[in-house]
Amino acid sequence: MALLSRRSYAYSKLEREDPEEAKHRLAQFLIYKALEKVDSRSRQSCFRVRVCKLKTKMGKRLKRLRKAMLLTMSSAKRSLYKQVSGKLRRLVRGGQAVVCLPPTLS
Repeated sequence: MALLSRRSYAYSKLEREDPEEAKHRLAQFLIYKALEKVDSRSRQSCFRVRVCKLKTKMGKRLKRLRKAMLLTMSSAKRSLYKQVSGKLRRLVRGGQAVVCLPPTLS
């Protein structure tokens, strides 16, 4: 028996823990877990606020870009329409594109 107690891997008898001490240790653990949970939530909410602000900022920029593109496209359409209509008018009115033939029977 003396050989078993001297070995490093031998079993040793544990003392029984006081029930009050066990309750106290459990309460400390639960308090620690609750505080850890609250701490992790506060980090997430700060991150959410930053993401929300970033989304708003990007949304405003995209909206401005879209409006600018629509304005540019509408002005380009207008100028193209003016060019095409001008050329059509010249064709219909007998401008440079229409060739006048001399009368053969006079």
